[in-house]
Amino acid sequence: MKILFIGGTGNISGACTALATRSGFEVTHLNRGNRRAELLPQVTTLQADMNSKKQVKAVLKDKVFDVVANFIAFTPSDIERDFELFNGKTGQYIFISSASAYQKPLSNPVVSESTPLKNPFWDYSRNKIACEERLNQLYREKDFPITIVRPSLTYDTVIPVAIGSWDDFTIVDRMRKGKEVVVHGDGTSLWTITHSRDFAKGFTGLLGNQQAIGESFHITSDELLNWDQIYQAVAEAAGTTARIVHIGSEFICRVAKKMGQEWMWGNLLGDKSVSTIFDNAKIKRVVPGFQATIPFKTGIMETIRWFEADPSRMKIVDENNRLIDTILMKYKKALEVI
Repeated sequence: MKILFIGGTGNISGACTALATRSGFEVTHLNRGNRRAELLPQVTTLQADMNSKKQVKAVLKDKVFDVVANFIAFTPSDIERDFELFNGKTGQYIFISSASAYQKPLSNPVVSESTPLKNPFWDYSRNKIACEERLNQLYREKDFPITIVRPSLTYDTVIPVAIGSWDDFTIVDRMRKGKEVVVHGDGTSLWTITHSRDFAKGFTGLLGNQQAIGESFHITSDELLNWDQIYQAVAEAAGTTARIVHIGSEFICRVAKKMGQEWMWGNLLGDKSVSTIFDNAKIKRVVPGFQATIPFKTGIMETIRWFEADPSRMKIVDENNRLIDTILMKYKKALEVI
């Protein structure tokens, strides 16, 4: 079966590529060629900028794929482009959406695929919702064979904390230096973090799966952690302890906004401050045997070792430190006033 991954070398898609190739799929990547899958020589790379339809059409030519999966589509215009490129040239188009598209605030903390999509806090999520709406219209009216997949805070080559790091080493550096870190709320809200290799198990099971056409799925771990446990697990994996300071989400967002980081409103109020429990019954029904098996304590140790294996990955982002330090300073001043 011929598979085209648009992207294919990222935090999520890298693991999907590795499992798909091991499962016998013939995988091609379409990307700018900035990061190649050196360890997977069986993957073919087509080099083009997806923002240039001319480039993409030139490298695709008359190629036809059983499945096209786009890991880097974010706006309805991306969907229109992909429909033009792949309509009639694939048996399945998989759109990587986001679980942040689900209703915020939630009316029920248990989230299934029937939970409404609505996020007034985050334009990223609203754009994903608009993409889904357009894809469903194309499925109904044009018979475009879509499948929608919603990951939620999936990690491997990133450090999945709410404040302080992502593709950098800042939060680990702070912890190892004994500096305070900020955890939103009182640290007890529930969250689910999924390792990319676990996500890939469910995702690969959807490739070419007839039962997946016209359907949407989230793919997450069943492990529930609170945010204190998440930060403590990061610290433990780093060989240290976390000096946690609990601060209200809205306070954090207001400080971040004054520092020009308005995205924090979406990141917290539109996503991570809301306790969420994912019901994975649907993906387990369509992909029998799917089960996430990597506990966060184990996975985050692997991630930190991955960063440490190459010093160039252990970058410290001054802006992240400034944000945390400013939030702490303003919070402590407010306490003094009280």
